[in-house]
Amino acid sequence: MAARTRTYAVVGLALVAAVTAGCSGTSSGSGSSSGSGSGSTTSPAAPTTGSSSGGGRGGGGQNNAAPTESNPPGDIPDNQAFVAYRPSGGSFTGFTVKVPEGWARTGQGSTTVFTDKLNTVKITAVSAAGAPTTGSVTTKVIPQLRSQVPKFAAPKVSEVTRHSGRVVLLAYQGDSAKDPVTGKVVRDAFERYAFYRAGHEVDLTLSGPVKADNVDPWRIVSDSFAWR
Repeated sequence: MAARTRTYAVVGLALVAAVTAGCSGTSSGSGSSSGSGSGSTTSPAAPTTGSSSGGGRGGGGQNNAAPTESNPPGDIPDNQAFVAYRPSGGSFTGFTVKVPEGWARTGQGSTTVFTDKLNTVKITAVSAAGAPTTGSVTTKVIPQLRSQVPKFAAPKVSEVTRHSGRVVLLAYQGDSAKDPVTGKVVRDAFERYAFYRAGHEVDLTLSGPVKADNVDPWRIVSDSFAWR
């Protein structure tokens, strides 16, 4: 009876050992499977992270790219083309001057105006008994403009040389007309050139915002004036 009991005990221990080993193997297999699953998840995640980082670098590259050049308000583009204007009517047609191509043109009497956004080229032909001088512009023209141009200021009269010869230049500042859409008023700088020959005076007025850099375009226009 004792021998049989020992036999049962041995068999029981063997079964416990077998079950324990089985459980241990299962647990080990489960851990391996979990490790394998973790590797599978991490592996695709790495490219995803890389792609996201790459996207960030791409976005940074775009932000650092040179911006598209845009002209400040009132600046006439460097590639602006100019065409010759020859009046076909009015009190006097014996001259020609280059004006920016594509600008809107309006006319009234002996005055023709070309405009584009904030800039203007105004041409007026009149009869005159004598050539304008710095003195006549100071005593006659400036008072007229002071009553016509809003916030007229800083007049400066001088004689300058252009291709057509010596001319009287009046530089001044004033407020623009109110924009009909936005209601905005711009502070403008004006250059008024008075050309004269044989009883005929042509006044060429160039205007645009005070801070605009239009020195070269305005020089092209004023230098292009010629009698014909």
